[in-house]
Amino acid sequence: MQAIELLHNRVSSPQLTAPGPSVEQLQVMYQAAARAPDHACLRPWRLIVLEGEQLKKLGEVFVAANVAKNPELSEVQQQKILHKPLRAPMIITVVASITEHVKVPEIEQIISAGCAAHALELAAFAQGLGAMWRSGGMMFDPSVKASLGVAEREQIVGFLYLGTAKKVRTVQSVDSTEFVSQGNVSVL
Repeated sequence: MQAIELLHNRVSSPQLTAPGPSVEQLQVMYQAAARAPDHACLRPWRLIVLEGEQLKKLGEVFVAANVAKNPELSEVQQQKILHKPLRAPMIITVVASITEHVKVPEIEQIISAGCAAHALELAAFAQGLGAMWRSGGMMFDPSVKASLGVAEREQIVGFLYLGTAKKVRTVQSVDSTEFVSQGNVSVL
């Protein structure tokens, strides 16, 4: 797949099934992540790969975190939460691993981790895999972070669900005038 074609046609795949990425496909994805913009070569991210039994445990952690916030959560709601991580055969949790640096503020490091996540997603799509970058409150929950071994100074930037897309979606062309404007700087 050519680079521009990849960039123009990548889509999220919310419905994923087995097989997940092979070891070889994962290595290609990891190399892509390593090329993310990275001021001062800090590599301010790390990846936590979950599959099989670990996905079930993550579901249990999600339920416990939600029940702690809302003890009135119904059994039906708990079951729905429990099964969320099972929507894909693999999840890569992308973590911004922040380092104190005089020239690279925290925000740049978080953006770099986000770029690494997107590179993983692009490399997955280029290899015929489906991917869905999921976020939400669980990224910020201290108990979820602790269960994954994410330090207090670190931040989860997303859960990248990976597998084979059940349905291949096509994209519509986007009108770039909706989000691009010509600058007009005012000197104050």
